[in-house]
Amino acid sequence: MNQIIINLETPEIKVLEKVGEKDAIAKASKESVFRQISEGKAQFTASSSKAFALIIDGKSLQYALDDDMKKLFLELALGCASVICCRSSPKQKALVTRLVKAGTRKTTLAIGDGANDVGMLQEADIGIGISGVEGMQAVMSSDIAIAQFRFLDRLLLVHGHWCYRRISSMICYFFYKNMTFGFTVFLYEAHTSFSAKPAYNDWFLSLYNVVFTSLPVIALGIFDQDVSARFCLKFPLLYQEGVQNVLFSWRRIIGWMFNGLCSAIIIFFLCTNALDPQAFNKDGKIAEFQILGATMYTCLLWVVNCQMALAVGYLNVVQHICIWGGIGFWYLFLLAYGAMPPKISTTAYKVFVEGLALAPSFWVVTFFVVISALIPYFLYNAIQRRFFPTYHGMLQWIGHEGLSDDPKYCKMLNQRSIRSITVGFTALSLGKNQRWES
Repeated sequence: MNQIIINLETPEIKVLEKVGEKDAIAKASKESVFRQISEGKAQFTASSSKAFALIIDGKSLQYALDDDMKKLFLELALGCASVICCRSSPKQKALVTRLVKAGTRKTTLAIGDGANDVGMLQEADIGIGISGVEGMQAVMSSDIAIAQFRFLDRLLLVHGHWCYRRISSMICYFFYKNMTFGFTVFLYEAHTSFSAKPAYNDWFLSLYNVVFTSLPVIALGIFDQDVSARFCLKFPLLYQEGVQNVLFSWRRIIGWMFNGLCSAIIIFFLCTNALDPQAFNKDGKIAEFQILGATMYTCLLWVVNCQMALAVGYLNVVQHICIWGGIGFWYLFLLAYGAMPPKISTTAYKVFVEGLALAPSFWVVTFFVVISALIPYFLYNAIQRRFFPTYHGMLQWIGHEGLSDDPKYCKMLNQRSIRSITVGFTALSLGKNQRWES
C-alpha cells in the first residue's frame, strides 16, 4: 500500500523554529500542509487503481482543519483506503469526526478507550467505549460499552448486522401492513361512491396497529436473524450489506409498499366479488356491509401476519405466539365484542356467531384470499433467489444445504464482494478467517 505522509519536519520550518518567528512559522507550516495535501491528492488521482494510506500528525492536522483547507483535506482522506491521525489532541479527534460527518452526511462510528477519546465518542453518531486500564471515562460517554478490543469483531459483524436487518425489516413491514390496511379502506370508499360508510368497525380500526399486528413487529425487531452468528463471523463480507444500505434502500421500501398495494387490491376485489353477487348463508341473504367488512378485516389480518411469518429469517416460540396469537385474539375479540349490547358493539353485534361462523363461504373466501395475496411475494422471492441472489440469501442456501464447510463454496462467497476490500476492518476479519482455515 502506498503511503501519503503529511508532517512539518521540513528543513525550512526547522530553521524558522530555531529563529523563533511565530508568524513566519505559522505561515510556512500552513503553506507546507497545503502543498503536501495537494501533492497527495494528485498521487491517488494519477494512480486510481492503487490503494493509499494517509498519515498526518497533530501539528499538520491543526492547519488541515482550517476552514479554507478542510474541504481539500476531506477529499484527500476520502480518496484513501485508510487514514491515520497520530499524536492528535482530543479536540482534533472530535473535529475530524465532525468534518467527516458533516462533509459526507454518512453515519459515523467512533471507538475509544480513554479520556482523550470522549469528545470523539460524543461527536460521532455511534460511540463504542472500551473499559480498561485507562479508566471508565470513554465507557460513560459512549452509546455501547465492551470490555476488550477482541469483542469488537462480534459486536460489528454479528450484532451490527442483526440490528441493521431487524430495524430495516421492521420499518419496511410497518410500511407494508399500513399500506395494505389503508388502501383497503380507500378502495371500499371508492366502491361505495365515497358515501362515508365505514369499511370497518371503529374498534377494528383502533386495534389494528395497537393489538392485532403490533406484537409480530416487536418480535421481529428483537429476535430476527437471517444467518447464524457463526456465519456472520465466517463470512465478514456480509457486513457490507449494512455499509451499502442494501436492506433499507428506497428501492426496498417502495417494493414493500407496492407489495402492500397488491395485497390490498387482491383482498378487496376477491372479497367483494366473492360475497356480493350471491347468497352468503343458507337463508339466501346476501352479505351486508358488516359481513363484508368483517370478512375483509379477517383476510387482512391473516395476510399481514402470514407475510410476517414468510419474511422473517428465524422463527422461535415467541414469534410463533406473537404471529398466530394475534390472529387467534382477533377471533376471541370478535366473539366477545359481538356479544355486547348493540349500543356498544354497533355493527359488530353477533356478526361472527350469527353471520360469519355459520357461513362456509366465509371460511372458503378467507382461505383463497390469503393464498392469493401471498402469491406475489412468493413469485418475487423465487425469482430473486434464483436469478438475483443477495449475499445473505446465498449464505442461507449453503446453510440449508449443509455446504458451509465446503471449501469450494466458502472461497466463492468470500470472493463475492459488494465493493473492493483490500484494506479496512472487513479485509482484516477476512484475512483472519483465511489464516484460521490454512
